[in-house]
Amino acid sequence: MIWRWLTCFSVSFSLCFAAGVAGEIELTNSKDAAVRKHKDYAGVVLWLEPVDRAATPLPQRHVEMQQRDKQFQPHVVALPVGGTVDLPNLDLIFHNAFSNFSGQPFDVGLYPPRTSKSVTFKHAGIVRVFCNIHSAMSAIIAVVNTPWYTVTPGSGKYSITGVPPGDYQLHLFHERALPENLKFLERRITVPEGGLTLPLISISETGFIPSPHLNKHGVAYPSVAGDGTYPGAAKQ
Repeated sequence: MIWRWLTCFSVSFSLCFAAGVAGEIELTNSKDAAVRKHKDYAGVVLWLEPVDRAATPLPQRHVEMQQRDKQFQPHVVALPVGGTVDLPNLDLIFHNAFSNFSGQPFDVGLYPPRTSKSVTFKHAGIVRVFCNIHSAMSAIIAVVNTPWYTVTPGSGKYSITGVPPGDYQLHLFHERALPENLKFLERRITVPEGGLTLPLISISETGFIPSPHLNKHGVAYPSVAGDGTYPGAAKQ
């Protein structure tokens, strides 16, 4: 892929953001129906880490990831190290959000409808979230060591605002892209005072093979009942 850095010298230019970085993402070679039929490019995380500069104090952020209709909504969230994710249960059944992957393992336990649990993240990493009752539920929490980050909407267009001028390493994450493909797309960029507009970034999903995950005990999920729970699970 060819990268051409377009530097903005006037905030009046429609694609420029004062002290910010803007651009557009596309997903290619995808087997996901939403991507192929509707060009839904949501859920790509981008973040900027300063190069050769002291660490920037991170804001203490609260982000909400609802459990609704047996889904985590939104499916992908991002926040700085030290931030907290609230996990309210808006369904009429019990849930048990957990993660035992890299990032920060956690298990909030079984909790009833119309209640909420929270997790504070102390380490940077990609946290893959599941429900111990509903095997189809999954989500991504990206914990980054920087205040400059964003998650793409369906259009794929993004902006990271409030970025001071300087040199940065651009990082990306997409759950259906191989790590080596994402590593190839990383770049060192220079953000001027007027902001920076990046060229289109194409993320290929070639080579991605979905695989079932285990429950929090490291074993396969039991057979699923008609309501999407396993037999004997607490529910209303």
